[in-house]
Amino acid sequence: MANITAAMVKELRETTSAGMMDCKAALAETNGDMEAAIDWLRKKGLSKAAKKAGRVAAEGLVAVESSGHTATILEVNSETDFVARNDGFQAFVREAAKIGLNGNGTMESLEAATFPGSSTTVKDRLQELIATIGENMTLRRVAKLEVSKGVIATYVHNAVTEGLGKIGVLVALESEGDVTVLSNLGRQIAMHVAATNPVALDASGVDQATVERESAILRDKNAGKPDHVMQKIIESGLKSYFKEVTLLEQPFVHDPSKTVTQVLKEAESKAGKPVTLKAFVRYALGEGIEKEEAPDFAAEVAAQAGLKA
Repeated sequence: MANITAAMVKELRETTSAGMMDCKAALAETNGDMEAAIDWLRKKGLSKAAKKAGRVAAEGLVAVESSGHTATILEVNSETDFVARNDGFQAFVREAAKIGLNGNGTMESLEAATFPGSSTTVKDRLQELIATIGENMTLRRVAKLEVSKGVIATYVHNAVTEGLGKIGVLVALESEGDVTVLSNLGRQIAMHVAATNPVALDASGVDQATVERESAILRDKNAGKPDHVMQKIIESGLKSYFKEVTLLEQPFVHDPSKTVTQVLKEAESKAGKPVTLKAFVRYALGEGIEKEEAPDFAAEVAAQAGLKA
């Protein structure tokens, strides 16, 4: 019997996208013959994932999970919303998010983590799911927040079931104050984040390229103004921009007469201790993914016939 090495298993996995244990079994069954192992996996229907990897996956689910002072948020994509309603897919997303609580918040650590009571990794389980359901699926992104004291509030918008939906938010509040007060406040701020989609916590967190782009727009709008006037225009314009896009400066959606910073300050008297909004994460399903447009068959037929659609 041929000696099945880790390198052989790795090569077969990269070729077929099948699970590690399936690749090992295929090589064992075919006495280490790589081509025969590929055929073995194809016959078993376990190499389907490779054929589907090029398809655009922009549907799926966002999951949030929390445990004590730790919480994770995870986006897993599928090709269709139909799969997002599949019980098996939902169970995988929920379990993967729970596993992420013990990781370091990177996709690498999540993919390599194993399911409780098994040796199957999260990455391998997803490949098995692809082969079973017949659609491309991707682990797109994951994040983890932690606080030493306080709470991490979670919120899911357009939830299909508890903890799973189209928009997920984590909000970390650092405080030694009353947990009930902090939890209620955190959830309200999480709902605010879902609605307003801030780009950063405060001005210092805004990407420098974004600041430069906004500055360039202000310069173009006010071309011809003296330099000292232009500088004041840019400073004023950026200040207004930061009020619109940074969480702490935004008007609170539940009471627009106050900023989020003011709401936090007022909450301190109820909580009994200072409250700091440490961080937030917001995932909206499929954002930034270029979706394939459905073909316009009527226009295509009309064009071939020399007619106007």
